[in-house]
Order: sequence, then structure tokens, then C-alpha cells
Amino acid sequence: MNAIAEVFARCKAEKRAAFIPFLVAGHPDLETTGRLLDALVAGGADLIELGMPFSDPVADGPVIQVAAQRALDAGTTMSKLLELIAMKRDALGVPIVLFTYFNPVFARGVENFAEQAAASGVDGVLCVDLPPEEGARELIPALQARGLDAIFLLAPTSTKERIKKASEASSGFLYYVSRRGVTGEQALLDPELSKRVKRLRCRLKLPIAVGVGISTAEQAAEVAKVADGVVVGSALVRTVEENWDDPQLVERIEQQVRELAAPLRS
Repeated sequence: MNAIAEVFARCKAEKRAAFIPFLVAGHPDLETTGRLLDALVAGGADLIELGMPFSDPVADGPVIQVAAQRALDAGTTMSKLLELIAMKRDALGVPIVLFTYFNPVFARGVENFAEQAAASGVDGVLCVDLPPEEGARELIPALQARGLDAIFLLAPTSTKERIKKASEASSGFLYYVSRRGVTGEQALLDPELSKRVKRLRCRLKLPIAVGVGISTAEQAAEVAKVADGVVVGSALVRTVEENWDDPQLVERIEQQVRELAAPLRS
């Protein structure tokens, strides 16, 4: 059993959902990202999703787009990001999923990327714009050969065929997008979300983590009733963006994560 599977198994034994915070690597810079990773774990992260900044993040809303551009302007590269993960992974003690678009992977070379990601301590890769049937050509075999999980997306619009392909291609967990559209905070959850996730959990063997639009402790608690994992991204990225020059930023993020994760453990 690999690290990601162990997290979900442990959380299942504890009868709770895993809390999965997301940050953009290099936002506002990589040195700060390193300290923020510590804050995520101190606040209660079970698993961390770390975004590779990309110049054309079409699946992301304005908050993460701004963060990605700031990270690129600060000189963040894939090599520097992997070096940071290698430096932090063992001390953090929680798995890291690298969230990326396929272009940087293709530019690096799929085999080179998989080899370097595994060597750095990455536990899984979510390539957000790569369909599973295309991933099967190179990326999935390259990741599997090195013990990394390949994670794919499901959405409210996913057909039965798409659900089957994504579940067969994935390991670790499946990421269910809670709504149509790009990433970003929302005032209210989709009223059909619980019903959809329950149906998926009846059909699929892999754990299901739900993300996109979850930004408050109340929303996290609601999703945790039906999901195996809860992902919060834009709300944390917004805090970093609005307070990046605040000496108390790390403490702010730790407290925010603690508040978001608390309902999952109560």
C-alpha cells in the first residue's frame, strides 16, 4: 500500500474524510512555499496538493491564475519545485500530489518528468488537462513504473463511459469537481452534489475527493459527509495573495487550515 492509499485507509478507519489543502508552488516565492507547507501540516493536512504554476491555466479561476503568474514571475520552475519537494517531503510526513497541466510535462519529457518526480518524493500526479485515454499512452505507464499514482478528474457532466475510463486509469483516488466551470470560491454548494457523490461511491472502488468551490468550514463539513476527501484551494490561495507580505502569513494559513479541517475530525 502506497502513501496516498495509506492516508485514505487511515481516515476511513477513523471514520472521517481526509483534508487536502492546495497551494500554488512559488506563490509568492518558493522560500515562502516551503514554510507554508509546514503550516499546512501543522494545521491538519492529511495530504497536500501542490500546483505547478503554468502560464495558461485554463481550468483555474482568477485567484489561482494570478497566483500562478506571480509564481512564474518569481522564477519558479519545475526543477526548482521538485528540489523543494525533495527537501521537504520526509519532514512533512504527508503525501504530496503534484497538480499540473500536461504542457510542462511534455516539455520536460514524460519519462524524465516521472523519474524526477519520483526521485523528489512526489506521491501522485493530477494532470488536469490530460484525458485518461491519452494518459494511457505514456504518462500513466511512466508513473506506475515508478510507484506514483495517476489521478484523474470526474465532473457533474461525466458520462458513464467517462467515469469508467477515469476510474480504470486512476490510482490513489479520484478527484470529483463539485461544479461546472473553473476553480474558485462559491457561496453555496450545488444542491445535487451529495446525491452525485453518493452514487459514485456506490459504483467505484477508489476513494473520491471533492474539490473546487469549497471555501468554508461549513462547506467542508457538508462535503465530508459524503466524500472520502475534501480539497480546499482557492480560499487558501486568496489568503496568500492578500497577505503575501504579512510577517504573520504562515500563522494565518495554519489557523485557516486548522479551522477548515476541524469539522472533519469532530
